[in-house]
Amino acid sequence: MSYIRSYDKQYIHGQWIHSTRKQNNEDDDDSSTLNVIDSNTSNIIATIPNGTKQDTIKAITAANTALPKWRATPLKIRLNYIRTFLEKIECHREEINNRLIVELGCTKTFANDAQLGSLIGHTITLLNLLDTDNENGNNGNGGDESKFQWEYAAGKCTVVKEPIGVVGCITPWNYPLNQIALKVIPALLAGCTVVLKPSEITPLCAYSVCEAFHDSELPKGVFNMVMGKGPECGEILASHENVNLVSFTGSTSAGQILTKVAAESGTMKPIKTELGGKSASLLLHDANFDKVVPVYVKQLTSNTGQSCNALSRMIVPRSSYQKVVELCIQTMKTEIIGDSRYNSKATIGPLVSQKQYESVISLITSGIQDDGATLLYGGLEKPSTILESKENKNGYFVQPTLFGDVTNKMIIARTEIFGPVLCLIPYDTVEEGIEIANDTPYGLNNAVASNDIKKAVQVAAQLQSGMVMVNHTNLDLKAPFGGYKLSGNAREWGESGLDEFLITKMINMDINEYRKNK
Repeated sequence: MSYIRSYDKQYIHGQWIHSTRKQNNEDDDDSSTLNVIDSNTSNIIATIPNGTKQDTIKAITAANTALPKWRATPLKIRLNYIRTFLEKIECHREEINNRLIVELGCTKTFANDAQLGSLIGHTITLLNLLDTDNENGNNGNGGDESKFQWEYAAGKCTVVKEPIGVVGCITPWNYPLNQIALKVIPALLAGCTVVLKPSEITPLCAYSVCEAFHDSELPKGVFNMVMGKGPECGEILASHENVNLVSFTGSTSAGQILTKVAAESGTMKPIKTELGGKSASLLLHDANFDKVVPVYVKQLTSNTGQSCNALSRMIVPRSSYQKVVELCIQTMKTEIIGDSRYNSKATIGPLVSQKQYESVISLITSGIQDDGATLLYGGLEKPSTILESKENKNGYFVQPTLFGDVTNKMIIARTEIFGPVLCLIPYDTVEEGIEIANDTPYGLNNAVASNDIKKAVQVAAQLQSGMVMVNHTNLDLKAPFGGYKLSGNAREWGESGLDEFLITKMINMDINEYRKNK
């Protein structure tokens, strides 16, 4: 617990400063702070500033002031700042992992590999993409050896990629480090300046990241962080005239609000969104069920089901339905639910908050009482080991839960539960299975399983999602991550993620003449 402490300041223009709410609060009552909760126990373990619109405007001003010099800074120097940042992050590794175990509730292994590991992995991927040994570079943005094309010929014209400007980054609680990395790092490397508004539910790991940026001695105003609630601290990023782009990951409803705010502001800035999902794994009749079912179930239960791309619907051939039921139950039984501070064998931890716990329990109740689905495993009761635990009996733990005989008309089949709840939906023909998979307002992720790879590819082409997993769930950090429909419009990871923060300019000049005269 030595890594847990309260914070009372925002990070603006390279300095730690008190929120305007605290400065204006003469009585210093509780309204100036927000509580940080230990998901494993429900205890308050720290406080953070309850930021204001004025705090965010200060951060925007700082970022706007720093923009001209930062965008003119050669890429080689920007790369060195990010390398230094990675070195500083390594110094915070144990602190970050412990904070994630507490505020998010994930296991120690998941914190280190999937959470912190994602931040490091995505950052290294971008460094490798942009690194060049050429001292001169092109427009300060890489040389002839650069793997990324900052400028290229389009017939007799030249196309140039330039930083879009001041970027507002609003990140979620479920993958806090991953999403900070996917927004802040490419934005900075692109030559943009940043205002980060992290989730107030998992703020401590964000402070660790902020301290690493501070220790890397970035120029003042290049990176700023404001802590507070979304409606007050986040929405101003969407409407402010000096913010050129907002990159948001979170709920579909919040993404719709930000898009509306931006449209009504008249700024015409792009709002890049990574939103919800209700992804399906479609098992074809010839799939290797023994192999793929455990993999797809584990993809759902990791992070306690709190993943936007979770495969929360499994569409199963009716002829193999009972076999799949047995495999799902066997896999869920292998999960060890617990607080990894006390149980090193724990494979999944609690849900993140009381609100999230109540939401998941409400939807499980709906599946049982309103939808009429068959509860095959798990359910409403907390795991017996948790109820017997002195430390964790009040934590937000749920059992992995399996529903059978589900139809796509049921609430549990149409709602993003964001917990370890799997719906089994039987089908008769491949055409019917594809129709069920696509019958959702979301379009983030899907999976297809078949021993006939040609058939799997043909089905994948018909699934309406930005990503399709075939026979396994492995991804590559160089490949784009994102969806469409109500799952949003952004593409993150690798080169696609960098391109989100660049704007395209055409110059009607031959590229050789352009390079000679620039």
